[in-house]
Amino acid sequence: MKLDKLLERLAYEVVQGSDGIEVTTLANDSRKVQEGSVFVCISGAVSDGHKYAHDVCEKGAAAVIVEKDVEVPEHVTVIKVSDTRYALALMSAAYFGYPAEKLKVIGITGTKGKTTTTYMIRSILEGVGHKVGLIGTIEAIIGDKTIPAANTTPESFTIHQYFAEMLEAGCDSVVMEVSSQGLMLHRTAGIEFEIGIFTNLGKDHIGPNEHKDFDDYKRCKAMLFKQCKLGIANVDDKYFEDIFKDAACRTETFGFSEKADLRAENVELVSKPGYLGVAYHVTGLMNFDVEIDIPGTFSVYNSLTAIAVCRHFGVPVEKIKEALKKAKVKGRIEMIKVSDDFTLMIDYAHNAMSLESLLTTLKEYRPKRLVCLFGCGGNRSKDRRYEMGEVSGRLADLSIITSDNPRFEEPQDIINDIKIGIGRTDGKYVEICDRKEAIRYAIANGQPGDVIVLAGKGHEDYQEIRGVKHPMDERVLIAEVLEELR
Repeated sequence: MKLDKLLERLAYEVVQGSDGIEVTTLANDSRKVQEGSVFVCISGAVSDGHKYAHDVCEKGAAAVIVEKDVEVPEHVTVIKVSDTRYALALMSAAYFGYPAEKLKVIGITGTKGKTTTTYMIRSILEGVGHKVGLIGTIEAIIGDKTIPAANTTPESFTIHQYFAEMLEAGCDSVVMEVSSQGLMLHRTAGIEFEIGIFTNLGKDHIGPNEHKDFDDYKRCKAMLFKQCKLGIANVDDKYFEDIFKDAACRTETFGFSEKADLRAENVELVSKPGYLGVAYHVTGLMNFDVEIDIPGTFSVYNSLTAIAVCRHFGVPVEKIKEALKKAKVKGRIEMIKVSDDFTLMIDYAHNAMSLESLLTTLKEYRPKRLVCLFGCGGNRSKDRRYEMGEVSGRLADLSIITSDNPRFEEPQDIINDIKIGIGRTDGKYVEICDRKEAIRYAIANGQPGDVIVLAGKGHEDYQEIRGVKHPMDERVLIAEVLEELR
């Protein structure tokens, strides 16, 4: 293919060589460069692709895309752009033949609720004959194939590769989580979303290698609504107006507020032996009753979002109700049967906002005790640890502090930080550094009427220690503990 074809939607300067040359592949990883490749030099937090410009030329690269000056052999074409991440996104779209333009792309952004909502939307649309791809925190789903996720929103090249594969698999639409990092790093640049969704906003992802402050986090979330046809938003969130003040799309809203276009009314908590759920009435743009096998107010928000989206696909009410009843997500309030006396669940709540929402919800079901087992990730803001400790200390009857993904930190140091947060409350706690032993303690000491939450790991099946991901699935740990306690 011609290089200028890949560059057709970009402003650029030919510094050396010609933009009319033939190229073979597009790459932003120097290890994947082949004879005739065009290499995009990305400036990252850890490494700078410009440093490898000379190396990729020795491997046969025919052209390099840069935002800084580089020295390469005269026979190699050098194209300069203002932002190579943005360039990679638009070049990737061109490289795969603009697959996003042949799909209805639904993008979901917000601090919490993204993952559950993506699966709900997919479940409903698939139930009426749509073939729907999915890109998210847990995995990408392409036809019958699933690919474990490394990032909530993959690099732009991977996104367009997935889109192309989805078309080949017969998909007509795709629902994807759009993270603030993905927006900030231009991974979704150039994609026109059919529908963009805003769930909510809380103070998360602020710190080293993330967002410099909350205003930056908010600004990045708002970017989605400058590149979609329709924005669907949670009108109850206090940052709704901030996010949409410069939106370039039509807007619809959902929530409990009278202002919402699609509203939830008459919410009832449903509690049965081994079962927690919620029922409510949908009013406004639609009118029907619905019950979901996932507890709590946030489940109402998640399902309302899915309903709002599927209304635009003309999905019949009965199909919506049927699909919502079946929608389950691994690691999102995932009930694990261990006893007839108490309830045990796994949830991905890994920041103060999501943990507070989860624990507040579960307290509404009036358990005898609410037990929260959790840790915090290493090499992240210490504020997250203090805040999560404070939330659990305030809301749980017992906190079991343990290890999460310590990364390059000592697990005990992280636990000590969490204890500072718990120390701001009167909450009772125990600390058990080894996560399996912590789970054993929770199960062995479970009392009739307890609700026990294993928070933080969710769908993850590993524990990251000093750069190595060790296999660790809480479902496996629970099974092992139950066998050992017999």
